[in-house]
Amino acid sequence: MPALMNPPARRLPPDRIAASTPPSDVTARAVAFVADRRPGAEAFGADLADLVQDPDAFAQALTTGLQRLADPEYLEGQRRIAPGIAALYGVRWPLMAAVSRGFRNGTKRDRPASLLFVADRLFREDHLEPRWFAFDLLERTLDTETERTWQLLRRAAREAGDWITVDALAHPYGKGIAAEPYRWAELEQLVFSPSRWERRLVGSTIATMTHVDRRRGRTPDVARRGLELLEQLIGDAEPDVQKALAWAYRSLAAVDIGATTAALTNETARAVETGDGHRAWVIRDALPKLEPAVAAELRLALAGIRKRPGAASTSDASATAARFGALPDPASHPEPPLT
Repeated sequence: MPALMNPPARRLPPDRIAASTPPSDVTARAVAFVADRRPGAEAFGADLADLVQDPDAFAQALTTGLQRLADPEYLEGQRRIAPGIAALYGVRWPLMAAVSRGFRNGTKRDRPASLLFVADRLFREDHLEPRWFAFDLLERTLDTETERTWQLLRRAAREAGDWITVDALAHPYGKGIAAEPYRWAELEQLVFSPSRWERRLVGSTIATMTHVDRRRGRTPDVARRGLELLEQLIGDAEPDVQKALAWAYRSLAAVDIGATTAALTNETARAVETGDGHRAWVIRDALPKLEPAVAAELRLALAGIRKRPGAASTSDASATAARFGALPDPASHPEPPLT
């Protein structure tokens, strides 16, 4: 199954989303819905391979097929867990995976450049599912069309407007950085971004990298670089960023428990000294991955330190950005053509 379609733990929309129906009924309905449509979805993906040389025709066929696979109940749930999210069809993730799998099998011999131009075209669609489909294509082009792929990945980060998109984008970001460590610079710039979604991408990428590439994504260097970036961002006032930072700390604990414990111990001391509720929230959410005795000690130290409504960010990154003045919204940057 393509990496994009493996939802990060606790992050992507669950299939049990109805508000009042018993969970067993919701689950049974979701399972039946997917089972009935999965073979057709994979066949549809294989048929899309015939259109790879015509990005406009590809985009039209993909959107038509996704509309047929949509589930109104799932769409309702997506909107509920990601308020304000952009236009969606409401296609369940297992069906997105089936379409992607069929397309991947049908395009094994196609040139990566063709996939790149399809991804570029899909970024101009109004609905999000075509964009998520494009992320999977960009994972495939990273090795051979590296610079142009990163051009599109940066564009996707600038345009992201919800946590589901950001956490899906973290997969190709993590794969690309693990393969070429100098690409850590891609994240180093985002810690200062005025966009909370770009800042969230830093944490989501670090968290995802540890399982996108289990060999290169779990080296001591990943833990060191990751913890350095988290140190700059912890204290961010945005809940969407805070959740990704805690997720990243939990993931890095599996890579280097000693370094992660030391980092969280230092941040606890800082939170206690300043009464920093933003920092304390992230630490508490990361504690389950530490040794129980250490976790209990840090939790006790943080007792009574809570987030205050309206409190400004206390992160080092926000202080640095403030010294240099307000940066422009990345979504307003003119987009250069893919060449």
